[in-house]
Amino acid sequence: MMIPPIDRLRTIVAKLRAPGGCPWDREQTHESLKPHLLEECYELIDAIDARNDKELKEELGDILLQVILHSQMAAEEECFTFDDVAEIVSDKLIYRHPHVFGENRLADSEAVLQQWDKIKRTEKQERKSVLDGVPRALPALARAQKVQTKAGQVGFDWDNAEDAFVKVQEELQEVESAPKESVAEEIGDLLFAVVNFARKKKLDAEQLLNHATVKFTQRFQAIEQLAKDRDLDFTSLSLEEIDVLWNEVKGLCLDSKSRGSKMHRPASRHRAEKVGSSHRRTE
Repeated sequence: MMIPPIDRLRTIVAKLRAPGGCPWDREQTHESLKPHLLEECYELIDAIDARNDKELKEELGDILLQVILHSQMAAEEECFTFDDVAEIVSDKLIYRHPHVFGENRLADSEAVLQQWDKIKRTEKQERKSVLDGVPRALPALARAQKVQTKAGQVGFDWDNAEDAFVKVQEELQEVESAPKESVAEEIGDLLFAVVNFARKKKLDAEQLLNHATVKFTQRFQAIEQLAKDRDLDFTSLSLEEIDVLWNEVKGLCLDSKSRGSKMHRPASRHRAEKVGSSHRRTE
């Protein structure tokens, strides 16, 4: 009789953790596995962004392994088991979806989200603030957007994206006029305002910055390769020569949407003027 795949995985992990198993697996704790879990999550996101089903399947398996490992450790301490984990999330899904598993029916996704948050508040009555429960370990942009979203759910929000953009402009002016000792704080406020604007545009700030970084990385690596193909020492090229390569690569870019965006690599006014108008780098 064939063992169900999930039971096979659980048996393998239990053997790895058992006496005589793998020394590395036996040494692991919930705390020691935190960086591995985080890495696996980012690898999963990369697979999703790459639209690669083969990698997606593999990375989902790696995430599942992390869940099984943590559950096995807890079982060894007689705290809880994997079945308990599956049971509690199943109960949670049923309880938080009365419009599916009950008689209540909702019109759209917005109503579903409002109901979800209302139910969560009844479950987490120990939380004193609306903002409690936002993980501190979230990346800064993601955490900022989550905090803003929660504040907005109780009415503390901009009416529209236009108002949020005005705040971005105000914060930019404050950065420009800030004394040296206040610049860091003002830049933080500017970033927070930009995240708010992205949120009001129904965009994810974390993904936007990731995509912009990927675009810059791809183009920068392309000019490195172009220099190599032409037997040029990239590290010794002048700014003007790099600009020529950059604009050449940009001209080959098939993504017409990226042609009008702002340049990612900053340059001082002096250096920009030195390059000359024909060599100015734009996105």
